[in-house]
Amino acid sequence: MKLTKQEVEHIATLARLRLTEEEKEKYSEQLSAILNYMEKLSSVDTAAVEPTSQVTGLTNIMREDEVIESGIEKELVDCAPDKGLGFVKIPKVFENK
Repeated sequence: MKLTKQEVEHIATLARLRLTEEEKEKYSEQLSAILNYMEKLSSVDTAAVEPTSQVTGLTNIMREDEVIESGIEKELVDCAPDKGLGFVKIPKVFENK
């Protein structure tokens, strides 16, 4: 599939790229070669191939969340510019209507 210069210009516009005339010609050839290769790949019969999302066999190792008390809550709250009842006070974000 041969891309025209206008199609390359359109793609460049969508990608917000400014291309010189030489780049338009170069990318027209390169993108056309990629599309030709994709056409070849689409002709391969993959009906018997199982979908693969992970090829290395690795799995995520997850641990349970665990709360660990740091013991510095009071010091952190004391550093805040506005505090009350052991908490940091912040300006209202939402108003009740």
